[in-house]
Parts: sequence; structure tokens; C-alpha cells
Amino acid sequence: MKFTESNRLQKRFNDLIPGGAHTYAKGDDQFPEGMAPYIAKGKGCRVWDVDGNEFIEYGSGLRSVTLGHAIEPIINAACNQMKLGTNFGRPSTIELECAEEFLSIIDGADMVKFCKNGSDASDGAVKLARAYTGRDVVGICGSQPFLSVSDWFIGSTPMDNGIPNAVKNLTTKFYYNDLASAERMFSDYPNQIACVVLEAEKIDPPVDNFLHKLQDLCRKHGAVFILDEMITGFRWHLGGAQKKFGIVPDLSSWGKALGNGFAISALAGKREIMELGGLYHDKERVFLLSTTHGAETHAMAAAIATIRFYKEHNVIERLYDQGKKLEDGVMKASRDLDLQDKVAILGPPCCSVYTSRDENNQPSQPFRTLFIQETMKRGLLMPSSIVSFSHSDADIEETVQKIHEALVIYKKALNEGVEKYVKGRSIQPVWRKYNAASANH
Repeated sequence: MKFTESNRLQKRFNDLIPGGAHTYAKGDDQFPEGMAPYIAKGKGCRVWDVDGNEFIEYGSGLRSVTLGHAIEPIINAACNQMKLGTNFGRPSTIELECAEEFLSIIDGADMVKFCKNGSDASDGAVKLARAYTGRDVVGICGSQPFLSVSDWFIGSTPMDNGIPNAVKNLTTKFYYNDLASAERMFSDYPNQIACVVLEAEKIDPPVDNFLHKLQDLCRKHGAVFILDEMITGFRWHLGGAQKKFGIVPDLSSWGKALGNGFAISALAGKREIMELGGLYHDKERVFLLSTTHGAETHAMAAAIATIRFYKEHNVIERLYDQGKKLEDGVMKASRDLDLQDKVAILGPPCCSVYTSRDENNQPSQPFRTLFIQETMKRGLLMPSSIVSFSHSDADIEETVQKIHEALVIYKKALNEGVEKYVKGRSIQPVWRKYNAASANH
């Protein structure tokens, strides 16, 4: 594959856009050097870059394009709505229609507020929790990588430059499947914790009723229990991971797959908390979510069409089925080359990730770089192994075959040294204090 045009565009992107992309996970440093393609179009589970290279794509739109690219019922719904106008000076009836459609699938949620991205919704949940409890401290799950772009979360990461210490001190951590860590957190901050925020599941499932016991702990200490359904929603179950695990949070935030790539997210929850952001109550007002583009009609049309597509096509079942086929194929390829301890598929089949470990079975950025380099050469764009509804059996079979070819190179690198096979610098983790060129700082 040639990346001539992409490489030519790279400097222009970085000259005009900090980081060269609008999401750090899409940055140049997340791909092998000289192999960071700029995408021209997509259809189903395939994309084409500006050099004409064709890829089978996984984790499309950072997990937001769960049905596939340019799915006609979704695109048609959005286009038809655009012709009627996209944004008005008063609410449009489609806002009510979208709210009714969304709430029909979420158990225990009485109200919903739509916005544009996941951070909006999660930020709104935190603000409501602070107002409802009169407390300031936020407890987050330290085992999970990302909850918001806002200060209350970013201040807890290695990239905390620009976040005031006063804000950093208002966030504390507990750890997944570690109830004792949550108990210590409440003990360390008595009557101070406004809420607990976490995803219901990432790689490992909840053990020993962890979610329910954590919720009980929140109730005992008067904190709001918030589930982040950005990834789990529309993948684990149509009603979210909360439905799968039989738990009803006080508040939950949704997005990504809600509009199959269109910019729409949602904050949902119990009326007694949500109505603090409303008009018809006698309590102190909360400036909740007031976004100019939060009620864009075409995004809501896309969300309505997406929810109905899910109801009509057993999307969740297919995500599990196709993900399991990919997992089985990749694990067989790994075992055939005695690499099952190095390259393995982890997590639920509907949203899995793969490992890239070195000769000592340690997570390795150089080996991750090699794996992505070799799979991209063969027409796979897979920073993760996350399937979409559009991945056919033939796509999965082709993917497994090409991964097997890449693993042959992977094994050689284990025996001969990865530096012999990786072309250029290694991929870097997003969460780092400095860029590689500034490491001496």
C-alpha cells in the first residue's frame, strides 16, 4: 500500500489542527509512522483513504458507527429531515418523538436531555449530582480510561496540564470489582461525595454483584449512582449494560452508537434529579444542558431511525455473533503459531479488544505498532477488534486470514527483535505527560 497523499496531507493537518485530529485517539501517534491514512469515504464496514487504499475497518467512528457506514435508512431519515430545517428558535416536535423513542428502551429513566457528545451528557450528570446532594467530590472508576473531556475527569489523568489543583482535588478514585476501594473512598471523604461514575463493564464482567453492591454503598452514603453507557449502550443490550445486568442507575449518559455516527448524545435519569434542570419546580435552578445544536433535527431523525433499526434487525445479537466468530478465528490463528499468550481477544464479543504482548508477555507499544503495521499492509484498519452490524461472515474470514499472515511476522519479531520489523517510531499511549520528542523534560 502507498500512503503518498496521506503523508503529504499530514503537515497541513497538523499546521491547522492541534494534534492533527479532533480526537486524540485518531492522532498520527496512534498509527505506525508513515501509515496514518486520511479517509475519503466509507460504506458498510469498509473505508477508502485518499490514496485509494481499501480497508475493512473495526471500531468505526471510535465505536459510534455500530451499524456501518452510510446505512440507507439512517442516512435517508437524516436527509429527509434536513430538508425541513435543522434548527429553530423553539422546540420541534421531533424532539418529543425522539425523547419518547429513546425512553421506551431505557428502564427506570423518566426524563432525557439530548446534547452533542458524550462529555456533555456526563458533565450534566455530574452537575446534577452535585446540585442534588449539595456535595462537591466526584468518585470515578480508576480502572477505566475515559469519562469526559472536562476538568473533573482530565485532572485525574497524566495529561492534567491546564487543570487547576483545586479542581483536581475534587475527584477521587475507586477501582472496578474492588468494593473495598469504594468503601475506603467514602471513608476518606465522609459526606463529601456527590456521585460515583463508571462504565458497567469494560474487559472484565462485574464479579460478586459488584455493581449492585456499589449502588447500595452509594445509597448508604447519599451519593448519586451514575452509569456511563457511551460504549455499552447499543452494544451490550438495546437497553444498555444496565438492562443486561439488571440495575437501574440514578442517572446515565449515552451517545456514540445512538445516532450511528451522527452527533447526538443523551443524559437520562430519575425525574426527581433531572427536573432540577427544568422550569416547573420551586427548587434552586440548575443550568443543566443548554446547547445551541443539541436539538438539531437531522441528528434526532438519525437517532430515531437507529433505534427502530435495532428493534427490527436484532442488531445486538449479530454484534455478539460476529464478534465471537472474529474471536474464535483470531484465537485459532494465535494458537496455531503458539502466540495465544501474545495476541489474544479480550472482553465481550460485542466490543472486544486485542492484546499485543512482547517476549515477556508484557503489553508492548512496539508490538502493537508491528501488529497494526502488518494488518494495515493487508487491508485491515483495526486499532481495536470491535465489529459492526455490517461485518459479514466473508469479512470476518478475510480478516482472520490476514491477521494470520501478520502473526507470522509477529512471531519472527519475537525471535529476531521487533526493531528489525517495525518501520519508524512506535505508537504512543494517548495518556502521557509529554510527546516523545519532549521526553527529556
